Amino acid sequence: MITGFLALYIFMLAAFTGYEIISRVPVILHTPLMSGSNFVHGIVLVGAMVALGHAETPVEITIGVIAVLLAAGNVAGGYVVTERMLEMFKTSKPAAGEKK
Repeated sequence: MITGFLALYIFMLAAFTGYEIISRVPVILHTPLMSGSNFVHGIVLVGAMVALGHAETPVEITIGVIAVLLAAGNVAGGYVVTERMLEMFKTSKPAAGEKK
């Protein structure tokens, strides 16, 4: 019982701390941070696949499949957001000698 409350407390503390840290990041640093978070999400995906590989019961397999799907979506979404953010920094005019 205490373990559940401790896990909930740690989760809430991490969520609040993460929100406060990210909300204070300047706009120019968001793209490098997204690249770093994509790396972390890749590790989460690998961890979900390892957990799924060790699953034995149907409940464990179901949770593992959901974890892999969510982690893969998180990685793909992170790269899409990063690409869109990088597009914002590109110039609209072609450089000298380039064709549009």
